[in-house]
Amino acid sequence: MDLRGPIVPKRVLFTKGVGKHRTRLQSFELALRHAGIEKCNLVRVSSIFPPACKIVPRNRGLAQLHAGQITFCVLAEASSNEPSRLVGAGIGLAVPADGSHYGYISEHHGFGMTQQRLSDFVEDMAATMLATTLGISFDPDTAYDERREVYKMSGKIVRTQATVQTAEGDKNGLWTTVIAVAVFLL
Repeated sequence: MDLRGPIVPKRVLFTKGVGKHRTRLQSFELALRHAGIEKCNLVRVSSIFPPACKIVPRNRGLAQLHAGQITFCVLAEASSNEPSRLVGAGIGLAVPADGSHYGYISEHHGFGMTQQRLSDFVEDMAATMLATTLGISFDPDTAYDERREVYKMSGKIVRTQATVQTAEGDKNGLWTTVIAVAVFLL
């Protein structure tokens, strides 16, 4: 890797995980293991999907990671040690039709959202950020399903998706951590 020029990822994989343990840190480590990225030194970055970036299947992308590798990622993470508390972490993606333009990755973490609600929420955030960048006219007060149709009909947004992990807090009070991650590959 040549660090003299800009570092722009060429590929990205999406993964998620959940871990439970008596300590918060170890529950996070177990969530990283479940996601397959525990061997990496993660560097959190903001949420731009690079132009011409390719989405690779999870297993193929994970196979390209090396122990100790500095790995850029967009990470959503939530933890709780409250029994039965619903925790969630999600990553949304919106890819423009014009491959030379950047897209958006959104992240959200919190409590009490079902997997479907969180999935719609992060996908909506990413699509809305991209739509405003591309000049797509829409009413922000309408439901996401209606705006999704406006975005698709514009022909400017080619793909949206979400990667979400939810879990119910351990009934015995162990720390429960969930993560959703967009992992960049150079």
